[in-house]
This record gives sequence, structure tokens and C-alpha cells, in this order.
Amino acid sequence: MLTPSVRPGKRAEHFVLALAVRTPPTPQRRHDPASPRRMHDSLCRDTIPRMAKVRALVLRAPGINCDEETAFAWERAGATAERIHVNQLLSEATKLDAFSILTIPGGFSYGDDIASGRILGNQLRHHLGDHLQAFVDRGGLILGICNGFQVLVRMGLLPGDDCEATVTLVMNDSARYEDRWVRCRVETDHCRLLDTGEEFDFPVAHGEGKILIRGGSQGASELKQKGRLALTYISRDGSPAKFPENPNGSIENLAGLTDRTGRILGLMPHPERNLFKCQSPAKNRVFNTETAGSRFFRRIIERLV
Repeated sequence: MLTPSVRPGKRAEHFVLALAVRTPPTPQRRHDPASPRRMHDSLCRDTIPRMAKVRALVLRAPGINCDEETAFAWERAGATAERIHVNQLLSEATKLDAFSILTIPGGFSYGDDIASGRILGNQLRHHLGDHLQAFVDRGGLILGICNGFQVLVRMGLLPGDDCEATVTLVMNDSARYEDRWVRCRVETDHCRLLDTGEEFDFPVAHGEGKILIRGGSQGASELKQKGRLALTYISRDGSPAKFPENPNGSIENLAGLTDRTGRILGLMPHPERNLFKCQSPAKNRVFNTETAGSRFFRRIIERLV
């Protein structure tokens, strides 16, 4: 490279100024947190249909911390989602009339004091029990995810008061909080939010997710005959699920339950946490395919339009 000879004085100053003029400034790249989302949406635009708007109510309460992700999941699937605090619903229960779906998302409602979901479950049962029953009777759907599932069980909505076998959720067999990916399979044709035989890969994140059924295997048999066993944990090679495929030790590898109408579904895994391929731990991810979470929410909306 040729180096110009520069004598001290003004010529040196002119040379430096010329370099400053001729060298364009390096543009600064600004981080756009939404760019990965836009990239994924552009890749999957053909897999996300445009449907008539279904309104989904996402319940907020002290300690609930998955309401924004759940509302986003409904919106991305084609619904109109609105986050409403439980106090607003308690003061004006008729707000439910404007919605087709009620979702109780995950988190630690009221700090999970006493037991997971106990306080919020009692609050809803005593103050909104009749309204929620009317909501389901007119065709509304109720979805409880993780802590929301625990709330539905504490309310007595799952598996329902027509079953002799009652259900509760207790501490995981590992005696610790389990945060891992699992595979689930739909085991019933009774639930109107699911298709029999479907399989989903979802993450779980809970400390009290072990499902116990009064009467053990006999109670589980009753619930199975009535179509209440909605989802089970399965292994990827087809063998019976054991830890960690069953992350909590639930009887019959249960991951979710439904009610008599099939319009109420509760599950421990988080479908709203598998909306983008970049969230999956799978090594061979295909980015132009629909994720299990997106499929889960989309098909529920398809049943309502």
C-alpha cells in the first residue's frame, strides 16, 4: 500500500481531514427484540391461518406470571385476548358474557400459600361458581395451565362432582421444582379442546404437579371410563414413561384432565412456551413448520369459528 509523504504543517492537517471526509462512518446496529419474532412469523406465515376473531379472557391475579405469554399465544393463533384482573371479574361477573374462552394461566397465585391454587380456587368457587357454570353451559371453554390447572382442581371443576374419584395435586416425587421438556399424548375423544392421539412437546415448570386420585388404580379406571383422563406423559421410544419423562410421578402418567362436558381442560405442561422453533431444545429443528404450542391454540380456536 502506498503511503503518501506528508510534511509537517498544513499539508498534514489537510491529509487527516481528507481521510475523515472519505471514510464513511460505520453504521451502528440497533438491537430489535422483535426481529426474531418477525423472522419466525415470516417463515411460518403459511401455517398461521387468518380466522374470525374469538375472544379469550386471560385471568390475572396476585402471583400469576404467565398471563402475557398466554394472551400472546391466543392473539398469535387468531383470537382477541384480554387480560382481566380477578378483582374486576369479581365485581362485574357479566364480563364473562363477552368471551368464548376463559384461561387461568400459570404462576404462583397468592404465593401458593396453603396449597398450590387453593386461595384463587376458593375465591372463584365461592364468588363466581354459578357464573362459570353458566359460561360452560352456553358453550364457553375453560383452560387451566399449570397453576391454572391446580386452581380448577381446587374449585372442584376437575374432574367434576359427578365422579366418586376425587383428585388432588401434591409435591413432585423428586421433592423439587421440575423444569424440563416432556411429551404428552391425548388419551380421550371426550375433550372438545383436543384431538385423540395427538402428541405435543411442551415444557413443564412446577413443584406440585403430581396428580393423585382417590382410590388409586380403581379411581383412575373410573375416570378413564368417563373420558376424564385427557393427557398423559409418554416416552419418546414408546416405553412406559418414567422419570424424567413423567416429571412428577403422577398416577397413570397423567398430565391433564377434562370434565363431564369436555369443555374444561387442565394440564400441567405449558403450551404457551412452545410457540417458536427457537424455544425447542430439539437438535434437528425445522423452522418452517408449526410448533406444538401454536397448533394447540390454533385448533381450539378452529373449533369455535
